[in-house]
Amino acid sequence: MIFLSKNLRKILFMAGIFTFGISCRQHPQTAAQNESAARVAVPEFNADSAYHYTAAQVAFGPRVPNTAAHRACGTYLATELRRFGAEVTEQETTLRTYDRQSIQAKNIIASFRPEQKNRVLLCAHWDSRPFADRDSNPANHRTAIDGANDGAGACGVLLEIARQVGLRQPAVGIDLLLFDAEDWGTAEFDRKNYGSTGWCLGSEYWARNPHRPGYTARYGILLDMVSAPNAQFYKESISVQYAGNIVKKVWEAAQVLGYDAFFVNKPGAAIEDDHVSVIRYRNIPCIDIIQYDPDSSAGFGKYWHTRDDNMSLVSTETLKATGQTVMYVIYNEK
Repeated sequence: MIFLSKNLRKILFMAGIFTFGISCRQHPQTAAQNESAARVAVPEFNADSAYHYTAAQVAFGPRVPNTAAHRACGTYLATELRRFGAEVTEQETTLRTYDRQSIQAKNIIASFRPEQKNRVLLCAHWDSRPFADRDSNPANHRTAIDGANDGAGACGVLLEIARQVGLRQPAVGIDLLLFDAEDWGTAEFDRKNYGSTGWCLGSEYWARNPHRPGYTARYGILLDMVSAPNAQFYKESISVQYAGNIVKKVWEAAQVLGYDAFFVNKPGAAIEDDHVSVIRYRNIPCIDIIQYDPDSSAGFGKYWHTRDDNMSLVSTETLKATGQTVMYVIYNEK
């Protein structure tokens, strides 16, 4: 079993609570796959639209809590989701960072058909990292990153899904949850003093204090770093352990659609990400679709947590593979 360390961004999950024991191309669809896909009335995910929503977020500047760019982008996201017809809750709170700074955070929840008891949760984080602490240039280590791939791309996918759901609802209720303060974990230059802590603050807050008392869903799907060219998504270990049937459902959908070059049918590492709090505190099985590179020392691309995480890392092909697969899953729910 490979374990990543989220001192790099995704920490090894705490063993006392949970135990777990490159270029690619889209595969052409077979006739059988085409026939299977044709039987399902799933809207067409518009990757250009998702790219637009991604670029709009990045244009505000790094979305770091306590900054003007963060506040402006939060307003933009909530406004767009309302425009698509969702019931939007802006959950605001004060959180403490690993080094005891106070930050003003906002989780944004968009609900379609909120009266429907049968629900699916889709989520991502919308903040960006305040430190380019893995940048090759030490002078950049205390500067914020654009987070085009690590944050904005996943939110771009969810905004496009929200637009489509607003036009035609699936049979189940859909909640889109944009978590804040995911990426303010310990900086590399502070690890000697603080260890590795402070990740996924917004999702933990929401999971302990849901926007609706007793909130639950059949399952959740978290998207993280889902826009880079030729990205590959392995089967994340915590997801397999606690929501293995959902992993199977999603990876089979990708295969039907011909996206198995992106959704690799191999086990990945155990990654602590926002899905962990959803599982732990809300008891909702939740999976993490996240870019993973088993040949990298960090487990992620070399641009991860550097100034290179900009719009050059947003591929419409990857956005399409991710978004269409998720839409295929939710529109096939009964």
